[in-house]
Amino acid sequence: MKIAVLGASGVIGRAIVAELARTHDVVAVARRPGQAAQGVQWLSADLSDAGDAERALAGTDVAVHLVHSLGSADFENLDLTIARNVARAAEQAGLSQIVYLGGLGDESPALSKHLLSRLETAKALARGKVPVTTLRAGMVVGAGSAAFETIVALVNRLPAMICPRWVSVPTQPIALKDVVSYLSGVIGLEATYGETYDVGGLEVMTYRSMIDRIARIRGKHPLIVEVPVLTPRLSSWWLHLVTPVKASVARPLIDGLRNPTVVRDDRIRSLVPIPLASFDDAVREALRAD
Repeated sequence: MKIAVLGASGVIGRAIVAELARTHDVVAVARRPGQAAQGVQWLSADLSDAGDAERALAGTDVAVHLVHSLGSADFENLDLTIARNVARAAEQAGLSQIVYLGGLGDESPALSKHLLSRLETAKALARGKVPVTTLRAGMVVGAGSAAFETIVALVNRLPAMICPRWVSVPTQPIALKDVVSYLSGVIGLEATYGETYDVGGLEVMTYRSMIDRIARIRGKHPLIVEVPVLTPRLSSWWLHLVTPVKASVARPLIDGLRNPTVVRDDRIRSLVPIPLASFDDAVREALRAD
């Protein structure tokens, strides 16, 4: 099978390209191509251009859509344009399936712009004729993951921190390797065509407990004080000052942390039965790879 990985230069993209290349031919699509590897053809493309999207999917069987544009001024509209182009190009190329990684979160009016954009992207892909399998994940625990690296940086750099209310919001983080296993596991699995699944790790926890657990693994004991007055905008600038994450990326991420991101539909567990990593093991693996 020939599989196009769209957004192949990202954290998840690089990991799934390496996994899929073991048994498939892979076209790794990104603005900036990566290093050549056996079974992998890198293709430079701007998927907001319809012609580039057609070129990227020509001759492929399945597309794995991992593109998102956090950090861009108008990321919502850009991601919608890309999704529409991909859906049309997939039809023209005769693909059998699009696999999309979106974000956990309900469809309430209070959904953040970031999570709403993930939802609207899924809908735009599904309007095409090619069946879409959507997996929805919360925080991915892996080296290079923006949300995970933000928390690690807080633990590493601050002996004490004043945190907003979002540190008490429930979430269900998942190990990078488990996301990759789920994504690769649904490729070609016809029972998943046109379906949406939630994916998460073994534990539901708060962001504060995540900070505490990572700190313990790092041998640190930060003092955490929660306050009600730190707005998402102020939170993003605070993170920009003390972590490697740019404010343009941190702001939509932080805004999304006010929404619970917990698995409500675990059907994927029986369709793709994999042993899930514990949170602590996922953190240790990510820290070793960092």
